[in-house]
Amino acid sequence: MLAVDTNVLVYAHRREASEHDVAKGLLVELAEDDLPWAIPWPCIYEFFSVVTNPKIWKDTASTPTQAWDQLQAWLGSPSLRLLHETDAFTQLLGTFMTMPRVRGPIIHDARIAALCLVHGVEALLSRDRDFSLFPDLRLRNPFETEH
Repeated sequence: MLAVDTNVLVYAHRREASEHDVAKGLLVELAEDDLPWAIPWPCIYEFFSVVTNPKIWKDTASTPTQAWDQLQAWLGSPSLRLLHETDAFTQLLGTFMTMPRVRGPIIHDARIAALCLVHGVEALLSRDRDFSLFPDLRLRNPFETEH
């Protein structure tokens, strides 16, 4: 099962992003496939926060209704799994949170990494290199071209 990080969701939603076509195509492919795919709950919240933030998008921020409608479209995929906290998550998160370089905003990434790992995610689709702090989590940058 592949999981999708916030940056991929944002790029799929924001047409002005240079990564929009790739991200949108990827999400359409995942949503229409029968294979399970996932979004960690923290990425849902962060997506909504980012795309509706006028400090990021100035006069073009998505309205809450637009952001919610986009989320509803993705949530409508029958193969989507939303990754949530479990008892195993708590123990793994504790391990991650006591790692030497996990501080400040990296705590958010630790939470996503722990969710992915306890739910058996094969790879997290993301361009965020901070996830490399969690070597058990396999990353795939969908915007990188392989040579």
